[in-house]
Amino acid sequence: MNKPVILCVDDEPDILNTLKMQLKQEFKDTYFYELAESGDEALELMEDFPEEDRVIVVVSDWLMPGIKGDELLIRIHQKHPKVVKVMLTGQADLDAVQRAVNNADLYRCLYKPWKSKELIETIRSGLAKL
Repeated sequence: MNKPVILCVDDEPDILNTLKMQLKQEFKDTYFYELAESGDEALELMEDFPEEDRVIVVVSDWLMPGIKGDELLIRIHQKHPKVVKVMLTGQADLDAVQRAVNNADLYRCLYKPWKSKELIETIRSGLAKL
């Protein structure tokens, strides 16, 4: 049986590596952990996974070159409405967060610097609603 995927999107590699480390530390090998450094890369990855290897959680930064996080989550939601969407940002404006809530069914917005415990609890509670 294939494992579900948690996709992390941020234009800062150090943040991506920290997210992956925190997720793996908590969830071990329950999931695959994919990293994308841009919204475009994230959208390509989403299309690369067959249905049996589905992405179940996306944790995305907001301020990135190219596609901003709210737009990325809206696009993902249009094709994959059941994915749990979390914005992790230090700079999102309230309008962007509200757009993601209204148009992408944003589950939660966490702010940098985040606490690992808060991130893990958010993902656990988001997965519980699937």
